[in-house]
Amino acid sequence: MRKYYSLWLLLAVLMTLPAQAKKKKIVDIWPDGTPIDAWFSDTTKVDIRSLGRQYVITDYGVKNDSSLLQTTAIQAVIDKAAQQGGGVIVIPRGIFLTGALFFKQGTHLHVTEGGVLKGIDAIKYYPLVKTRMEGQTLNYFAALVNADGIDGFSISGKGTINGNGLRFWEEFWIRRKFNRNCTNLEALRPRLVYISHCKNVTVQDVHLINSAFWTNHLYQCEKVRYLDCTIFAPHEPQDAKAPSSDALDIDVCSDVLVNGCNISVNDDAVVLKGGKGTWADKDPDNGPNSRVIIQNCHYGFVHGCLTLGSESLHDRNIILRNCQVDKATRVLWLKMRPDTPQHYEYVTVENLQGNCGSFLVIRPWTQFFKPEQRDDMPMSQGNNIVIRNINMQCKNFFDVGLSEKYVMNDFTFENIRVTDEKNAFSSSLISNTTVKNVVINGKTWGK
Repeated sequence: MRKYYSLWLLLAVLMTLPAQAKKKKIVDIWPDGTPIDAWFSDTTKVDIRSLGRQYVITDYGVKNDSSLLQTTAIQAVIDKAAQQGGGVIVIPRGIFLTGALFFKQGTHLHVTEGGVLKGIDAIKYYPLVKTRMEGQTLNYFAALVNADGIDGFSISGKGTINGNGLRFWEEFWIRRKFNRNCTNLEALRPRLVYISHCKNVTVQDVHLINSAFWTNHLYQCEKVRYLDCTIFAPHEPQDAKAPSSDALDIDVCSDVLVNGCNISVNDDAVVLKGGKGTWADKDPDNGPNSRVIIQNCHYGFVHGCLTLGSESLHDRNIILRNCQVDKATRVLWLKMRPDTPQHYEYVTVENLQGNCGSFLVIRPWTQFFKPEQRDDMPMSQGNNIVIRNINMQCKNFFDVGLSEKYVMNDFTFENIRVTDEKNAFSSSLISNTTVKNVVINGKTWGK
């Protein structure tokens, strides 16, 4: 009897092991090994019914007339909501033409499906304000939608925020024909959405399209979620493609989640900014980005899926994962400015499939840079970069160049299956490179 009881007891213990394993909490970790906060697992959408009173703009004197500029009337609704304790500014079905709008504490924006908040295509309707552009604090034009210093701001709804950028794009390309050295700032264009000094921000479901300049720009924000958004600007035809229409510029921010978004723009998709110039690390307006996750997204045409730089100082704990890539010119792009001290570290790109031009690009970036003499100039570097679980068709998987201005070390390539027209992969070009189960054009690298 004791023999059978012992066998039964052993069997019972073995049967409980899977259940116990299921109960064990699996901790997701950052590339540097620290735990990822539970906040990044929460993709719950904002329910506008919980945000207070809803201010449908047509109930407050705004007309449903797509030809009528109504900046003042729409801003009055925002101001009224703020004065009365906050609430949701609702854009109903229809097209509403406006210049720059400024949201305040307690206010939110909801664009109903079939509703369009459309930017007017003349720069005079976007006032000059102290703002942040291309790694600098300066006076520049306000965006179409602006939110500054707000805790809990949200943009929601399945409608559209349309930058109406065609006239701005055409003027940009004309300027470039006249002066090939014309910079982005000289072209005088507004961004679509600028969110600064905010925390606990959610942007969900909306279509953010046709921006005259950068589409979304975050500056000195924390805890920002972009959920299931469509971000689009055209890359053709030649005379009407949208220059510098970055999907999302993350500038001196921490804790940013981009989940389930569809992205196709005529520039980089998710871009990390933070400052530029020989003395950029001494400017208190500049700084690092940390703890950023981009996941479950679909990329159409973009210049880079994840780009660090060109105006960036220190980026740490950055993850791009579980994405479909189609028509991307590059996937991971480290822009190395010879005039700026930069440090890119603990970056992981994993579980990607699709096709691209170049997968990994590391090259000097010298567009519009201004080198200065600095005796204690820190050496720029990139380290602890992991690329794994990749199944892609590439024109150039390993587009890497060395320079005396930066050092690269501690890269890992693991579980990779790619076709590679250039076939330039080198396991010795970057010091301390680890290669495991990498198959390029049928040839296996590493064990």
